[in-house]
Amino acid sequence: MSLIARLRAYAAEALGVGTQEAVDETHLAATALLVHVARVDGILAPAESERLSRLVQGHYADGPDAARALIERAAAMDSEVRDVASLVEMIPHEADRSEREELLTMAWSVAAADGRVDEFEEALVERLGRLLGFDEAAIAAARRSGQQGVAAA
Repeated sequence: MSLIARLRAYAAEALGVGTQEAVDETHLAATALLVHVARVDGILAPAESERLSRLVQGHYADGPDAARALIERAAAMDSEVRDVASLVEMIPHEADRSEREELLTMAWSVAAADGRVDEFEEALVERLGRLLGFDEAAIAAARRSGQQGVAAA
């Protein structure tokens, strides 16, 4: 976590300020990770774009317009950062395991939205899982859950 992110987190906790801004930045970073997954194979398939929009709207945004705006900001961030590790650093270390699992499951869901997970997507999401602190078994469980979510949609 960067020094600025730690200071914001400290201010949010100690003074009760900046809490919404910290949440917004976390949602932006998580969305940027999902955008990165969707674009890693060089093809943003319509099914991936649709899945991304539904996930963002369901988890990080209130309505389709807010989701669209968040995805646009996240895409710009992803284009600037281009390193998944830097995006993961923006996710607070205090995020509980269930929040990190949910993000990893969503990443697998985006990767599988077009009906297959190619080698670039697989390598990226597995790396993301390790960066989020998961072992191979947890990464595999998130993969199954994410792919089941696509099948059920």
